[in-house]
Amino acid sequence: MRYKKILAAIDCSPQAPAVFEQALEVAKRENASLMLFHCLPIEVKGTSLYADIYDPAMSFYNHLQTQLNEDREEAEGLLEGYCQRAIAQGVTTEWQFQVGDAGSAIRDLTKAWDADLVVIGRRGRQGMAEVFLGSVSNYIVHNVSCSVLVVQGISPQKIEETS
Repeated sequence: MRYKKILAAIDCSPQAPAVFEQALEVAKRENASLMLFHCLPIEVKGTSLYADIYDPAMSFYNHLQTQLNEDREEAEGLLEGYCQRAIAQGVTTEWQFQVGDAGSAIRDLTKAWDADLVVIGRRGRQGMAEVFLGSVSNYIVHNVSCSVLVVQGISPQKIEETS
């Protein structure tokens, strides 16, 4: 099969470099275009939700906006760095990010951009961890109409062992 448009789902996990390298390798071999995509999750780090909601100064919303700006800048830097590396190797590359649910965002972009291959990482969650935390890669395999290359990454347990 000849791939023309490859979407690489890049996150900030230790698996991201492996996902990028696999997508870049296939894009070079197939002379395909590459779309690098990152989804910013909707979550609040480091705040007490109930205390901040009732704060008259609305510090919860200020905290949320500050966090979103920091995460956006990190995502832009990550994607731009990968984009420049791919372009330097002769691959037509663009990038995009979005705030929301990663699975549905990747699914929707795959359709809108008309990708014929999605390259995505898998963290190796199993059992109850996968049930409670979900599996974006599993969702993508079952909800896109194109081919999916799942790059097996480092499991959370192996990350803890190497730290």
